[in-house]
Formats: sequence, structure tokens, C-alpha cells
Amino acid sequence: LSSDISPLLKDPAAFRTLIDLLEDHLRASFPKIDFIAGECLDSRGFLIGPPLAQRLGIGFVLIRKKGKLPGPTESVSYALEYGKAELEIQSDAVEPGQKVVIVDDLLATGGTMCAACELMKRLKAEVLECLVVIELKPLKGSEKLKSTPFYSLLQYD
Repeated sequence: LSSDISPLLKDPAAFRTLIDLLEDHLRASFPKIDFIAGECLDSRGFLIGPPLAQRLGIGFVLIRKKGKLPGPTESVSYALEYGKAELEIQSDAVEPGQKVVIVDDLLATGGTMCAACELMKRLKAEVLECLVVIELKPLKGSEKLKSTPFYSLLQYD
């Protein structure tokens, strides 16, 4: 088994099933979601978030690496295994109190997901859940999320 979702993306039936499973989980878990936030630098989280938001009839909010978004932004820097990085969100992307689910393809060490949660906290949004397709359990990323609810479709030990 692999942590690469590329084969899923190439197969329209498999990709549709993936979005179906994530949609079913969110509909069963949360009666009201205002936005899906696509998390990660320029990763495959962007490929999952928009179709999921479309299915739920809600908006999609971009979280990107520093310098990629127009207008005023909030940014947060975080540690990577090999250095530091910065994520940004537009300052008006969400209103205080709005309910957000942060989506990505993979959770490894959790640094990027924690940074995305921090951005939402700065905008006073409520993070309902961090949602990923694959969790690499030995890297203990979900432990870093502390009190933020977390859901992964697949876990690899």
C-alpha cells in the first residue's frame, strides 16, 4: 500500500467514491459547515477540497504558501523536518465564528495542519475538524492537533 493518491486521481470512479466517503462523513458529523479550507503548500489537498465543498454546497477557502495570495493576509510560520515555511490566508477569507473543515490529502508530522489551524484561530473561525485521506500513524501528526477533532479515511502504521 502507498501513501500516494495519484492513482485515485487518475480513476474517475475511485475519485468520485473518495469524495462520496468524505461527503458522507461530513454530512453525518456536522449539521452546519460554512467553508472547506484547502490546506497545504501547493499540494493535493487542493484537489480534494473544491469538489467536496461543491458537493456540500459551500465555499472553498485557500491556504497557500507565503506570497501567493492577493490582498491583505494573515501568515504563520512553522517548522518542517528540513527547515521553516510560512502559510497565508486572506484576512477576509472567513468571518469570526464561521465553521470550517480543513482538508488535505495526507497527514505526516502535522506541522502544516497545525499552522492551518492557527491561521483559522487568528481569524476567529471555528475549526470543526481536520480531515485527511491518509494518516501516517508512526509520525504522530494527529497528536500535535491536540483538542482539534481529526478524521482520516485511511491509516498506515
